[in-house]
Amino acid sequence: MLKEERQQILLNEVELHNRILLTDIAESLDVSIDTIRRDVKELDAENKLKKVHGGAISLGFTNSNSRNTNIYALDQKVTIAQKAATLLKDGAVIFIDGGTTCLELVRLIPDNLKLTCFTISLPVAMELSHKPNVTVISIGGQISKEAQISIGANAIHNLSEIKVDYSFIGTGYVDAVYGLTEFDWDIVQVKKAVIKAAKKTVLLSISEKLNSQHRYKTCDINTINTMITELDPSDRMLEVFRNHDIRIL
Repeated sequence: MLKEERQQILLNEVELHNRILLTDIAESLDVSIDTIRRDVKELDAENKLKKVHGGAISLGFTNSNSRNTNIYALDQKVTIAQKAATLLKDGAVIFIDGGTTCLELVRLIPDNLKLTCFTISLPVAMELSHKPNVTVISIGGQISKEAQISIGANAIHNLSEIKVDYSFIGTGYVDAVYGLTEFDWDIVQVKKAVIKAAKKTVLLSISEKLNSQHRYKTCDINTINTMITELDPSDRMLEVFRNHDIRIL
C-alpha cells in the first residue's frame, strides 16, 4: 500500500471516530506502529490532524469551541441535531454530551426555550452559556485534555446524584449486536453514569459509525431509548436496529 493511501485511510478513521489509537491502525493496515507514528507526525505537521500520546485526534474535535469548516460530515450532523431538537420541551432537565454533533444540537436550541442542562463538556458548556433561558450546570471532574470533558470518580459521583429527562449522547462505535463501545475506558465509565442518570437516553450517531465496535462496552443497544441518524427512519441500513426496542428518528 502506498503511503498516500495509508495516510488517507488514517485520516478517514480519525475524522469518523474523532480519535484513534496508533496500535489499532497499525493492526488493521498490517504495518508497524513506527510507520503509523511517522504518518501521524507528517499529517500533524501538515495540519490535517493533531498528534497526541498513543494516537491522534481530528482538528474538528480539538477546535470545537468555535464553529469551523473542519468538522467531519457536518451536514449529516446538522440533520441529526435538527431531529434531536424536536425532543426538547420547555422546562425540561436534560444532559448533553460532548462531541461535534452535540454541539450542533446546542446551537439549535431556541433562545426562548427554558431548559436546565447538565454537561461534562467544556465546549458544550461554553456554547450553552450564550443561550439566555438555559441554566447551565457543568459536571466537574478531571478534564480529559483530548476530549475536553470531565472524567473520573468525581464526575461519576456527581452524575449519580441527578436524574434528567433526556440525555443526548454520542459514541465512537455502535452495533446492533455489541451495543455502544469506545476505546477509552475512562470515557466508558462516565457514559455509563450518564445513562443511569437519565430517564431516557438519546443516541446521536452518523450512519458511518453503524456496525462498528471497539474493546470497551458502554451499554447494550436496547439500553438506548431513541437513536437518531441522518438517514430516513425507514432506511434498510437501520432494519437490524428496528428489531430492538428502540425508537428511530
